[in-house]
Amino acid sequence: MEDYKYLFKVVLVGNAGVGKTCLVRKFTQGIFPPGQSATIGVDFMIKTVKINDDKIKLQIWDTAGQERFRSITQSYYRSAHAIVLVYDVACQPSFDCLPEWLSEIESYANRRVLKILVGNKLDKGDEREVPERIGKDFSDVNNFDYFLETSALDATNVDALFEHVAERLTNDMKAVDQRYNAYKTERSDNGAINLLNRAQTQINGCCRRN
Repeated sequence: MEDYKYLFKVVLVGNAGVGKTCLVRKFTQGIFPPGQSATIGVDFMIKTVKINDDKIKLQIWDTAGQERFRSITQSYYRSAHAIVLVYDVACQPSFDCLPEWLSEIESYANRRVLKILVGNKLDKGDEREVPERIGKDFSDVNNFDYFLETSALDATNVDALFEHVAERLTNDMKAVDQRYNAYKTERSDNGAINLLNRAQTQINGCCRRN
């Protein structure tokens, strides 16, 4: 059995054709699939990364962008630790649909889910329709945790995207673990003190009776 510290579920959403599958394949397999067809429903891949000295397993879910699959993909929001919302920097309509996707995230995902906004296909510089500052402004206004632009074709920021997700989730989980351990220690110490006090009371009672 593979040894790992944490397992995190990462879900990619966004319009069809923005390159979600290519991002996942580039990160997990190191390939850019030519002529990639549209995802049917949901697909997922797994990759283990190292954050400091910890092995972190990422379960990356690639969802279909077509409207007819929305009822299927919405169910995957609930258990996600991180959601990556992707648009195509060379396709204005994919950016214009972001509020709709954001509404779904807010409706179905955990309120504490890590939200990442990604402008993909950075390699299409001559065809760009969405300036970087516009994407960054949308990210800031809507309280995304992180924003960056990527290219699955030439691997720009692909590893950085998923490694950042893994690092943020690992740090958050460790903080939770530390609080839980501190709570257990406090409860344990209080319990030991209470037992000592009870024993001392019993001893004192016996001494008074004697």
